[in-house]
Amino acid sequence: MADKDVEQTDERGHLPGPWWADLGTWGAVALIVFGGLAAAWAFFRLPGTPDEPAVGYYWAAKVIAIGLVIVGSALLGRRGTRQPSGGE
Repeated sequence: MADKDVEQTDERGHLPGPWWADLGTWGAVALIVFGGLAAAWAFFRLPGTPDEPAVGYYWAAKVIAIGLVIVGSALLGRRGTRQPSGGE
């Protein structure tokens, strides 16, 4: 068995990497929608909203930004694998 076939884990047995690494495109879209709902929740000051509204907007913006980065990466990856359709 080659070294590249063995998964490297940390001391606790978890694979290294951020929690959003394996979401995929639809998971990223779900993050964007969830972030939008969280921002609306903070806007209407529904139960569970932090005392300072900026904190709720901050966390919602972080979730939306992660989703946008994942979607953008997926679109760029898809663009790079397409064959050029030009006359070259």
